[in-house]
Amino acid sequence: MAKTKSAKTTTDHETMRRWVEERGGRPARVAETGSGNDPGLLRIDYPGFGAEDKLEEISWDEWFRAFDEHNLAFLYEDEKDSRFSKLIFRDTNGSGSHHHGR
Repeated sequence: MAKTKSAKTTTDHETMRRWVEERGGRPARVAETGSGNDPGLLRIDYPGFGAEDKLEEISWDEWFRAFDEHNLAFLYEDEKDSRFSKLIFRDTNGSGSHHHGR
């Protein structure tokens, strides 16, 4: 099982926005999920890279508000040509992006 060395985790909004936009992505939600102020299931939409879900574009502000409220972290591959990313739950001691050592 090859584990990618370049996978990183972040909760920093600017890092996520820059990574997604450099790859042509946009903040989105799965249509017909959520209610009230909760947009529902969050996704990143890469137009032209067909998603299995019907996605609706939302604002970064709305996306980040739900991202933080649901205690999520952004796992991504820090390679120029990679679009690999996924939303995961934060671990109990923060974002999971820091190594706790000496």
